Amino acid sequence: MTVCDLCGEVKQCWPKEIEGREYDICSECWNPLTRKLKGKGRARKERETVFLPPITLAPEPKETTPLPGGPPKIWSRVGKPQ
Repeated sequence: MTVCDLCGEVKQCWPKEIEGREYDICSECWNPLTRKLKGKGRARKERETVFLPPITLAPEPKETTPLPGGPPKIWSRVGKPQ
C-alpha cells in the first residue's frame, strides 16, 4: 500500500513512468487519465532502415616517373641560396 501521487489516498498503486519520472498511481486515477489522453501525443514511428551512400575517396595522385629516354625531372628552388 502506498500513497497515490494523484489523489493522495493510501491505496495499492503501481509505478508508472511519465516523461522520464516515476509516479505511484492507483487504478482509479489511472483509468480516467488514460481515457483523457487517448489519441493525444505523437505517433510512434516504426524503425526504418537508412542506407547511406558509399564512401568515395578521391584517388591519390600518382607520381610520374620519366620514361626511359625521356627528359629528366628538374627540381629547382626560388629565392636566395642559404
